[in-house]
Formats: sequence, structure tokens, C-alpha cells
Amino acid sequence: MPRARLRELVPDVYLGTWKPGPKNGITDVPGVLAHTITIRDGYVNTGVTTILPRKDWFHKACHAGIFRFNGSGEMTGSHWIEETGLLHSPIIITNSFAVGSCYTGIYKYAIEHYGQGEQGINWFLLPVVAETFDGHMNDLRQFAVTPEHVVEGITKASSDPVPEGNVGGGTGMLCQGFKGGTGTSSRLVPVDQDKSDDSYTVGVLVQANYGRMKHFRISGVPVGRILAEQAEKDEKAAAQKREFDAAKDEKDGSIIIIVATNAPLHPLQLQRLAKRATVGLARVGGYGHNPSGDVFLAFSTSNEIPVQGGKGEKNDPFKPRKLNIDYIDDQSINGLFEAVADATEEAVYNALCMAETMTGNMDRTVEALPLDKVKEIMAKHAEATAFFD
Repeated sequence: MPRARLRELVPDVYLGTWKPGPKNGITDVPGVLAHTITIRDGYVNTGVTTILPRKDWFHKACHAGIFRFNGSGEMTGSHWIEETGLLHSPIIITNSFAVGSCYTGIYKYAIEHYGQGEQGINWFLLPVVAETFDGHMNDLRQFAVTPEHVVEGITKASSDPVPEGNVGGGTGMLCQGFKGGTGTSSRLVPVDQDKSDDSYTVGVLVQANYGRMKHFRISGVPVGRILAEQAEKDEKAAAQKREFDAAKDEKDGSIIIIVATNAPLHPLQLQRLAKRATVGLARVGGYGHNPSGDVFLAFSTSNEIPVQGGKGEKNDPFKPRKLNIDYIDDQSINGLFEAVADATEEAVYNALCMAETMTGNMDRTVEALPLDKVKEIMAKHAEATAFFD
């Protein structure tokens, strides 16, 4: 069966009350750009996912907030975001062994495009690089990701729809008993001010590499438990399931969740937004197991915060100056909370539905989520519950 996003596969599935954006992805948020680079060569199955919070991320910071659901993972630059509430770096997502190369790649891009002063570098930048472990499907010893891949990703980032499944940093990832990877989704939350027809956009991108089949649910339906019971009746499927579970026992994997919005939010509100991604993850079947790195970052493109200014008559770091910042009333934030949870849930579904069966490192094979069986299970559930609706 051809791969398809969940809404295409099960058109009547319930995924919350808020409508998705036109691309149903993180690049629905105005100004946000993204790019994926996929590296597949023999036992090498990995890549790089790039997200730019805005075109001029270097000079104009975004407000941002971070939430750590479980800390067995890396997101560089997070201390500075927690210290200042500012994001002024590309966000790069890759595999665990490529963090250093990606970190260097951001600096290489900055040096090439923003130069240096007569006495060397005269600007400040802490790159943001996050990772999940793809060693089951990718030969990490090859260090296939290079700084040049990051330079290319930043250069080519666009507002086009983000590819999903076995792409970018998600190329070699596993999720909920099946092949995982990259997924994205978005929601539109109407603005209730002066009866405006405008809406704020919330976009989510996940790199999903966690979980067990028996915990997997779609809109509350225990799809994973049903598929696990079916797998036990097939010798080959049962053997693959045991291999998958053994790999997760050794190292469970992780999930990185990036939340973008154009709603005017201050850093503490964005931290609260990042926390709500946990609600969507829990619906799908994520528990934040001990060796899993579940790290979430939320940012807002609404306000532009000037950075990279040096000491001078008009920009003296010892003389406080005022910035005019808008942010929404906390008493009206619930729609955004719901949008993050719903978009996170759907982004994981899209990662699973779009991922394809892969044979990778050491000739290991991980099957894709069987969409024909998912469609059948969801149809039976809808038929069984129709009487109660």
C-alpha cells in the first residue's frame, strides 16, 4: 500500500478541534524555513534536518522556551536559551554521533556569511543541535554527517512542505515498534480580538525514535496492541518484533519535538507550550523511559529581538533600554496549548505512516507501519463505536 499521511489514510480520524494549516506542517508558520538532507549508502542511513526560525536568525532572535521530559539526550545551546529566553541559531536535528559536526557546520556558515572583525570573531553565537540515536540502522562509526551538510541545509532551507518518514535526521530512526523518522503537523487557532478573522499558527516537527508496539495508539484505538497480537502469530514478524524490543531494551531511543508559532509569546509562555507537547506524545504511547532523551523546544517568530550589537553610543550594554514587546494574555492561551498537543500527536503519526521498511546496518530490517492493517483496524473501531455516537 502506498505510504500516506494519517489524514489521507483515515479521513475521518479525530485529531482535535483545531484545523491544520494548508501544508499541515511546521513551515505553515510564517517565516519558518526547513530543509532535510538524507544520507543512505550501504550500512549508512542518517541525515540532517534544518529548521530556521526566520531568514535572518543571526541578527533577530526569537523568544524561546525549553522543556526536558527526559534528559538522556542532547540539545546544545539550551543553557543560553534558558538563561535569556532567546533563540538566535538554526535548529539542527541529527544522530547522536553527529552533534559535533553539525555544531561546527553552523559556525562555518556564520563565518562565511557574517565574517569576522580585524581582530577575529566579534559576534556571539551558541549553535542549537539536537540528536536521537540511530545506531540500529546506521553505522555510526562512519561519521557520515559533515559540517558541509549543515551549511547546505541552512543555505537551501525554504518554506516548502517538509518531507516525512525516512528523511533528514530521522532517516535511521525507529518508533513504537516500526520504522520511525521525521514527521510534522500544524494547527490554526483563531484570534479573538476585535472580532478578527485572523488566526495564529502552531507548527510541530518531530524526530521520533522511541517506544514499543504494544503502547501505540491512534486517536485512542489500541492499534499497536492489536498489531503485536497479530505479529505473534507469524514467525518472521514475531522474530523481528523481538529484535526490535531487544534493541530498545539496550537503548530506548529518543524524541526531539520542535514547536514553532507566530503567536506573540514570552519565554515562560513558550516553556509552557513546550511542556504541552508531552500530552500529544502520551496519546500516541510515549512514556519517557529512562534512557530516552525527550527534549522539546518552542519558539515564537512574532517579536524580533535585536542581537549581535556591539558597544557604542547607540547600543551601550551598561545603559538599560526599552523594547516594545507584545504577548498574549495567559487567560487566553488554552487554544494554543491544545494546538501543540494535537499537532504533536499527528506529527508522530505522520512520521510512522510515511516511513518505509528499511534494511540497514548489519543487514537489520525494520518494517514500516502496515497501513492496510491500520486502515482495517480503524474502520472496525469506527463501526463498533458507531452505535454510541
